[in-house]
Amino acid sequence: MEVMQAIRTRRSVGKVKPDPVERERIESLLEAAVWAPDHFRTEPWRFFVMTGEGRRKLGAVYADIALEKAGELAEEERERIRRQQEAKALRAPVVIAVAAALQEADGIKRKEDLAAVNAAVQNMLLAAHSLGLGAIWRSGEPLYHPKMLSAFGLQPPSEMVALVYVGYPELLPSPPQRSSFADKTVWLN
Repeated sequence: MEVMQAIRTRRSVGKVKPDPVERERIESLLEAAVWAPDHFRTEPWRFFVMTGEGRRKLGAVYADIALEKAGELAEEERERIRRQQEAKALRAPVVIAVAAALQEADGIKRKEDLAAVNAAVQNMLLAAHSLGLGAIWRSGEPLYHPKMLSAFGLQPPSEMVALVYVGYPELLPSPPQRSSFADKTVWLN
């Protein structure tokens, strides 16, 4: 697939089939990720690939975070929340947690390293599309909770950046409407 075609036709695919994804395809996504621009050449990305029962680790941390936030509840309500949150980790046959292994708590290097990891995630999404896979970049409040970082054996100043859900698409979403670049561009000659 030609690069411009991949950029224009890639979509976030939230509904995928439960069929397993071949390890070679997952490795291709990771290989694409590590070729992202990296200003300081620190290779700050870290990947945690969860398949099968391995996704339950993510489900457990989703549940722990939600229950902590919920406060005091009846046991049956706690169990309902736990099941609901654990199911989030099972929405795709592969979930790749992406973290930025940061060395500084603030400063330019930290910003540059976060940018590199974000670029790595975009490379993964484009590679997934080119391989006929559906993928979606998920984040949200639980991703940034300290328990999520801890679940993957990391600690500050490192940060979680993305949960990339991957599988074979069940449905392909319609293309979104986009403004022309001309509407958002100022030329300084």
